Amino acid sequence: MRARDLVLIITVMVIWGCNFSMIKLGVKDFDPLLIAAVRFLCATFPMIFFVTKPNVKWRYLLAYGLVFGTGIWGMASSSITLGLASGMASVLLQLDVLTTVFVGVLLYKETLSARAVVGILISLLGLTVSIIYTNGNITWLGLLCITVAAICWPLAGVIIRMSKTRSAFAFNIWGMLFAPIPLIALSVAFNGWDVINATYQQWNSNAWMSVLFQAYPTTLFGYWVWNKMVLKYPMSQLAPLTLLVSVFALLSGYLVYGEQLTVPQWVSCSAFLIGIGLVLYPSKQQPQAPVNHLKRSYES
Repeated sequence: MRARDLVLIITVMVIWGCNFSMIKLGVKDFDPLLIAAVRFLCATFPMIFFVTKPNVKWRYLLAYGLVFGTGIWGMASSSITLGLASGMASVLLQLDVLTTVFVGVLLYKETLSARAVVGILISLLGLTVSIIYTNGNITWLGLLCITVAAICWPLAGVIIRMSKTRSAFAFNIWGMLFAPIPLIALSVAFNGWDVINATYQQWNSNAWMSVLFQAYPTTLFGYWVWNKMVLKYPMSQLAPLTLLVSVFALLSGYLVYGEQLTVPQWVSCSAFLIGIGLVLYPSKQQPQAPVNHLKRSYES
């Protein structure tokens, strides 16, 4: 890998890691579903006027907007509101690697190497220890929401594959067009119409900083760089680098919010990420692991 490309990729990993702290900045005072909705509005407009619609059926864009917007980032944002530390949210979202593997096995009849099985077992053990030895940085409702987000990652990948799009970036931009409406509808369903007026009246600089960081450096710049790298390098070389997202998320959570892990959690999170790494990085004797077929353009 060229040094310039490696620097670009690591820069994106830093941005995607810090993104979880920026999500927390917004959801501290505002409804997480509405914060996510504004994020996607900002990411879509005016960019959509400069990106040609991909040659796919509208139903795929609609389904992607629902799954990507509400299923992944609506739930990930809600998990932080419901007590999950921003750094832990990033770590636990790596569960999507495991759910992607299971989708590959169930839907595409892919096989798992012994290395991948060991990685899954190590990851699940690390996850269990992290939950048992929480210092309040993991809550059951937060864990439930981040698990839903992790399950939705491979579903978003399935939608992209079914659409047979040749432009992942354009598909993402046009798919995000359909993300805000279900997020707003869900927020109103839970909180009533008053939540719209309250959000408008109380909107402040922290909210703008949160949504603009999520929309532009994280989503647009991050996807642009990542998709370029996907075209140049094999996923087996790129995917393990996404583990850096959790490292930078834990670091930013500590620096910005003073988030701490217990000693058993440091060990278990390390084991969790090592296990994920074993799943992501296939052995030489095996074809590309299932996760690499459906792997997302990641922490956008």
